[in-house]
Amino acid sequence: MSPEDKTEHHDEATEAKPSGTDAGTGEVDWKAEAEKWKTLSRKHEGQAKSNADAAKRLSELEDANKTESQKLTEQMTAAEKRAAEAEAKATRYEVAAELGIQTKHLKYLSGSTRDEIEAAAKAIREDFPETYAEPDTGTGTPSRPKERLRSGAVPDEEPDETDPRKLAAAVPRL
Repeated sequence: MSPEDKTEHHDEATEAKPSGTDAGTGEVDWKAEAEKWKTLSRKHEGQAKSNADAAKRLSELEDANKTESQKLTEQMTAAEKRAAEAEAKATRYEVAAELGIQTKHLKYLSGSTRDEIEAAAKAIREDFPETYAEPDTGTGTPSRPKERLRSGAVPDEEPDETDPRKLAAAVPRL
């Protein structure tokens, strides 16, 4: 701490005591006291602003002093990170396409290598067997049954009675 700093703190400490006292009555002049504190506050705000400006200039100078190779190294590191993320995403999509993983399950594919991603895809297929059930292709029958549609105008078998009078007599009357 420099001697100037000590005197500044000493001056502020003496200023902190109420200076606006009336010698005869001992009462404090609060308006004068408030003005004194406003002045001190503005002084410190000015110092804080100048310190902030100095910090900003310092960071600008540090950035300007970086060598071109340091700047290029930072850019290269960021580019390598983006490339690795893109490669991992592409691998996840390839494995999903090969194993038939649905898009809603892609978020569960994790891993950093192709083997880990394939293991995660196989686990998804095991966890959702109803979604990824293999169709039975060994029997030669289609996986979906065919419907036998027929017209309602042509019945399969003849009715027992075709005489209209007998049919009318069979209808119950109320």
